Amino acid sequence: MAIGFDKVFGVHQHTMVIRNHRAEVLAGNLANADTPGYKARDLDFDIAFKQAAKVQMTKPSQMVKTSELHMDENSITDEPELTLKYRNPYQADTGNGNTVEVDAERMKYVNNTMEYQATMTFLNGRIAKLKNALRTSL
Repeated sequence: MAIGFDKVFGVHQHTMVIRNHRAEVLAGNLANADTPGYKARDLDFDIAFKQAAKVQMTKPSQMVKTSELHMDENSITDEPELTLKYRNPYQADTGNGNTVEVDAERMKYVNNTMEYQATMTFLNGRIAKLKNALRTSL
C-alpha cells in the first residue's frame, strides 16, 4: 500500500513553496529600498494558500485522455498561481517615489521566516513519525 505525499503532508508542502516565494519578494523589496520609483510588492498568503488547497482538493487521482482535444495531464502543475500585489506604504516617501518601508519589510520578512520555520518543524515531525513507523514495521 503506497502512501502519497499529499496524504502525509497535506497542504503544508504548498505552504513551503508560498513562504519561500514570499521571502524572495520581501528580500527583493529590501534590496530595492533605495531604488527611485520602486514599488514594494507582496504576496497575499491567504489567497495563495486557498489556491493551493483548492488545487490539492481538485487534483484528479488519474486522468484518461479520450480525445486529442483534451488537455495533457503533464501540463497541469501542482503549484498554485502566486499573484503579487503592490503594497501601499504607511508613510509615503514623496522624494523619489519609492514605496519600500525598510522597517515594515524587515518585520514582514522575519514574520514570514518564523512561519516558514514553524512549517518546517511540523513537516520534520511528520517525517520522523513516518520513519518510526517504517522502522517498527520491518
